[in-house]
Amino acid sequence: MSTTSAALRGRTAAVAAVAVLVTAGSTVVTGSTADAHATAASQQAAHHRRPGGPASTSRPAIVLVHGAWADSGAWEAVVARLVRDRYDVHVFPTPLESLTTDSAALRDYLATIAGPIVVVGHSYGGAVVTDAATGNANVKALVYLDAFAPQEGLPVGAYVDASSAVGGDPATIFDFVGSDPSNPELYVKRTLFRSAFANDLPARLAGILAITQRPIALEALTEPSTTPAWRTIPSWYQVGTRDQVIPAAAQLAMAQTAGSHVVKAATGHLPMISQPATVTRTIETAATAAR
Repeated sequence: MSTTSAALRGRTAAVAAVAVLVTAGSTVVTGSTADAHATAASQQAAHHRRPGGPASTSRPAIVLVHGAWADSGAWEAVVARLVRDRYDVHVFPTPLESLTTDSAALRDYLATIAGPIVVVGHSYGGAVVTDAATGNANVKALVYLDAFAPQEGLPVGAYVDASSAVGGDPATIFDFVGSDPSNPELYVKRTLFRSAFANDLPARLAGILAITQRPIALEALTEPSTTPAWRTIPSWYQVGTRDQVIPAAAQLAMAQTAGSHVVKAATGHLPMISQPATVTRTIETAATAAR
């Protein structure tokens, strides 16, 4: 077999893997390597303090975990508000390599923070939080923002069905990049990005986000989740009622399974950008309960 033929066959298998996950998702949900820039943003957020005083020692630390096709910069407006309110804020640069790798990295990151912690996961970041926070006695609350909160044994892809904007033919939704055709990096096609991810954001901003998106490895979407942290840690779930990536019905189903406190917001898939004040309120509600 030629090298070209092998690559094409591997690429076809990767597309098929995504398609299988989409099909499986309809039976799960009823009705429905960190880059230098991200690391720098994380370090800046972790050490930033409100002018006039340090973070309050009576409040839990807040750890923000972004998802796929995003980076730490997505949290900028939320970080500013939390810092203003004297929270110790940390932004974790999700590697987007695999659920196992990403969760292990977050688990190690959380272990460096003393005292109570509230961990916030957006989109795929929710799955990372779900695995990583398990067994950490310092984590007092979980916050899911338009996020995956998978049950044990299920991959993120199992929660994506035909009602999702990314639930159709993978070849029409993603660009597949990388030398390993069995585990390519997935980029959302720019022409689809706004309608799927940024339907409540200005076109110009949506275009910038499409250009600056960070890819996620296919393996991250196919690996099964482990013991979920929400079994033992109180959780809050902000449901975006205009979300086209994880439709509201799917979010509500996961929130119900996790026993989360539910907050609804008229947002698309990127509420930390479109409505940072709303997101901050949800996080601070969880933080207050966690004291």
